Amino acid sequence: MSQKKLLQIKNVTKTFNDGVQEIQALKGVSIDMYQGEVLSLLGVNGAGKTTLSSIISTLHPATSGDILHNDVSIYDNVLAYRRVIGFCPQKPNIDMMLTIEQNLEFAGRYFCMSPEAIKERTAYLLKRFGLDKYAHSKAMILSGGYKQRFLIARTLMHSPQLVIFDEPTVGLDPHIRRDIWQVIKGLKQEGVTVLLTTHYLDEAEQLSDRVCLLDKGVIRLVDTPANLTAAHDQKNLEEVFIKLINECAAEGTC
Repeated sequence: MSQKKLLQIKNVTKTFNDGVQEIQALKGVSIDMYQGEVLSLLGVNGAGKTTLSSIISTLHPATSGDILHNDVSIYDNVLAYRRVIGFCPQKPNIDMMLTIEQNLEFAGRYFCMSPEAIKERTAYLLKRFGLDKYAHSKAMILSGGYKQRFLIARTLMHSPQLVIFDEPTVGLDPHIRRDIWQVIKGLKQEGVTVLLTTHYLDEAEQLSDRVCLLDKGVIRLVDTPANLTAAHDQKNLEEVFIKLINECAAEGTC
């Protein structure tokens, strides 16, 4: 891949202790992410997808290993790194006491944007995501699809270089899913890097430059959807995924 490396994830491990035993959620994960690419994390429940995306977004620290942003460890200055990433959670975490406009303004203040920049960016995002008619309404009136649009708008408030989507289309109607697909494609065209965690294999196939299959905290493969379907002689990414999981189960390795 010829693009510039944006992130280098180096031998990252994560161990949790539930009070009874230690659980290794990630076991030495290493992968590079490139500017302007869409990378999808795939795997069954418990594979380590959410753990990895949470570490990349600094919601949780790694037990060991490092993540480099532009060749510098993110842990050297976590606050500076957070200014270049955006995290869009699966479950809405909107302040229901504020209007949509106020929620966006608060996000801008969180990232130390100037009042002028906040006003301009808020107006742009409200229009871009069709939220302008709800600007002065409280978030509680929004439907599921519009809540997801708002979450994406808030994620983009500070114009991040890397956007992390955690299951962004779960439970949404098909046409709203496609709208969000277009948003992700638009971010790629703008040179924004996207990390996508999804259970929808058609979504990963449509949007991804590369997919990363995690299995019990270990990266099993990283490749383009086209290369994977060709290499495994399957029609689509979903059939590849099922084939690999069946092989894994037959070998007793998953």
